Amino acid sequence: MQQSNSTSSWLVGFVVFLGVIGVSTGAILVRLATATAEVNSVGFSLVMSASRLTFAALLLVPTWQKITWRSLQPGALFYAAIAGVCLALHFATWITSLSYTSIAASTTLVTTSPVWVAILSAIWLKEKPSKLTILGIIIALTGGIMIALGDGNTTDVSPNPTLGNSLALIGAWAISFYLIFGREAQQRGFKIGGYVAVAYTVAAVILLPLPFLFGTNYSGYPNLVYVYLILMAILPQLVGHTSFSWAVNRTSPTLVMLAILFEPVGASCMGYVFFGEIPSVVVLGGAIVILTGVAIAVLGTKSNSI
Repeated sequence: MQQSNSTSSWLVGFVVFLGVIGVSTGAILVRLATATAEVNSVGFSLVMSASRLTFAALLLVPTWQKITWRSLQPGALFYAAIAGVCLALHFATWITSLSYTSIAASTTLVTTSPVWVAILSAIWLKEKPSKLTILGIIIALTGGIMIALGDGNTTDVSPNPTLGNSLALIGAWAISFYLIFGREAQQRGFKIGGYVAVAYTVAAVILLPLPFLFGTNYSGYPNLVYVYLILMAILPQLVGHTSFSWAVNRTSPTLVMLAILFEPVGASCMGYVFFGEIPSVVVLGGAIVILTGVAIAVLGTKSNSI
C-alpha cells in the first residue's frame, strides 16, 4: 500500500537524491579499496562484499529491539530473509564485475533492474506489459549489445569485459528480486529499519565465509582499505540502498526506479575524476541507449506495480 499521502513529496525527493549520491560512490570505493590493497581477485571482491554488509548490519543492531514481531503478517520474515539472499548475490557479482569491466558499463548494466522486473512480472505475476514497456525493453537490450561489442577492445579499462558485463547483469537480476521481495516484506508489516536489519544480516551471514573458499583472508591489508570498507557500508549501503527501500514504499516505484538511473551518470563522472577512466564511445553510446530504454520501460509500467 502506498504511503505517499502521509509523507511529504519534498522529503521523499530529498531522500531519493541522497540515495543516488550514496550509491554513486559504491563503484569508486570498490576501485579505491582494490587499488590500495593491490589485490584484484574474486576472493577480495567477496571480502569487500561481506565487509560492506557486515559493517552495515552491525550499525543496525539497535533496530532489532524496535521490531514489533507480533504485528508482522505471515510471510514478512520470509520475504525479508529471501531479499537478503538476493542482496548477497547482487553484491558478490556486481563488486566482482568492477575488476573486469569499466565503471560505466558495470553501473549501467546493474541498473537495468526495472527491465527485468517488468519481464519477471509478465512471466511470474502474469502482468501483461504495455507496448511502451516492450519498446523500452527492446531499446535497453539493444544498448546492452552495444556495450558488449564496444567494451571488447578497451583492455586498459576492461581486462575481461565479457565476464565483467555478465556479472553486472547477474547483479541486476539479483537486485530485481531484492526490490520485489523487500517491498513484499514492508507491505506485510516490516518498518524500514527492521527490514534492512534482517536483509543485511542475512546477506552478511551468507557472504562472510565465502572469501575463505578462495584462500582470501580479512586481515593483512593497509589501514586505508578498512576505511574504504566502512565508507561502503555507510554511503552506498546505509544511505543509498536504505533510502531507495524507504522511498519505494512511500511513493511510486516508477519514480524511484527512474531516479536510480542517475547512478551510472554519477559513478562515471566520479570514475573520470578519480581514475581518469574514459570508456569507449560505443560503450558510452550503449549506456545512453540502455538508460533511455529503461526509462521508457519504467514509464510504461503501471505506477502501482514494481
